[in-house]
Amino acid sequence: MFEMTVSPRFYETDAFGHVNNTVITGWFETGREPLFQLFSQGNEDPASLPLILARVEVDFVAQTYYGQPVTLRAAIERIGNASFVVSQQAWQQGKLVARGKAVQVYFNHDTQASQPLPSHFREALQAHRETLPETFSPA
Repeated sequence: MFEMTVSPRFYETDAFGHVNNTVITGWFETGREPLFQLFSQGNEDPASLPLILARVEVDFVAQTYYGQPVTLRAAIERIGNASFVVSQQAWQQGKLVARGKAVQVYFNHDTQASQPLPSHFREALQAHRETLPETFSPA
């Protein structure tokens, strides 16, 4: 499991004082950054990353507020032939506020086609395969 904390910024709030729903998908992408680093293999050029995002879904479970940190969690839920599913959660003050999934595809940008996940990436993903907990306990 990968875990990080973000601090909601004032400009991310809406007229009701809640964190805007569009912000959560951005936070979830930030929470997947350790996976991007795994696939970049030291190459800092984002265009060389052999992944594309094929699907993203978010369930907004509770309101998220400015002024309190949000803990993001991510884990690998499933590994397919050329893709994998990342399960994600956002927690604020011990309460689940959002959960989601992202489907990432191993992709060859030259041929513009997906390719089977190489075994070394498959093994690295397998090391992070787990079910995210439904209760909050600080890491």
